[in-house]
Amino acid sequence: MSFGQGGPFNGPGGSSSSTPDWGALAAESEAQARRKRRLWIGGGALAALAVAGIVTVAVMAGGSGSPGGNPTAAPTASDQAAVPDDKPSFPDVSVPPPPNPRDFISDPKKDKAPLTPATLFAQKSMVVGEHSYPRTKTATTTDCTAAAQGPLVSSLSHNGCKQLLRATYAKGGVAVTVGIAVFDSPAKAAKVMNENKANLMPLPGGGVPADFCQGTKCRMATNATGRYAYFTIAGYLNGKDVTATETKARQIAQDGGSYAFSQITQRGKDQAAKVAEQQLREAQKKAGKS
Repeated sequence: MSFGQGGPFNGPGGSSSSTPDWGALAAESEAQARRKRRLWIGGGALAALAVAGIVTVAVMAGGSGSPGGNPTAAPTASDQAAVPDDKPSFPDVSVPPPPNPRDFISDPKKDKAPLTPATLFAQKSMVVGEHSYPRTKTATTTDCTAAAQGPLVSSLSHNGCKQLLRATYAKGGVAVTVGIAVFDSPAKAAKVMNENKANLMPLPGGGVPADFCQGTKCRMATNATGRYAYFTIAGYLNGKDVTATETKARQIAQDGGSYAFSQITQRGKDQAAKVAEQQLREAQKKAGKS
């Protein structure tokens, strides 16, 4: 059967034949194959470029320094290699709790700081709040009875007083002698306080007359903290008797007692701080070796 011109087997030039031109068909098939190969290669190259572009955008998007970067993006392989595998470790510096300052003023085995008028009454003036009184004289003795009078002599003696330190402060026509007695235990110091025999011997000198609080009425008090008992005797420099209504001798007596207490407690604080500092150095040294 003949399909006429325009049939599927028309060859070049449009001539019609019942026999196909196999050479022309083979050439056409080869040409189509070459076109397909070119399209495949070109498409592959475009795809590779597209993938490269996606990778580039992804890298740029992952950088923390680029605008619009994602701060939560996972690190790259090189970034992961820079992160240490182990968490940083720190040396264990175990420091004991700070010592209690009261332990040092209560236990003679711990209370080893020098005990002299120069350390206990180191300041040139007694300063309590807004009041300031120049120091006029200091003294110390291991014979406690030599710095006491009346009933206080026996009280110090039978309770085993080890040392009695005194200092006198004066201002505005009044003066006070502060005495601090040292014992082996807080119990003995407390016993002296409770006996309430506050007859401290006044300490004259430096403008305070020799007859200060001798033969006149003066204000006396006693107290204790730790293994220390402390006393005050205060009065007028001109020999005037202290009365129940006067205020100047009362004020300097109260300030003297407060000052004695603060000096004793400061002694405990200073020794405790020194021990705490030593403990810290030892802990740091131990940590450095570990």
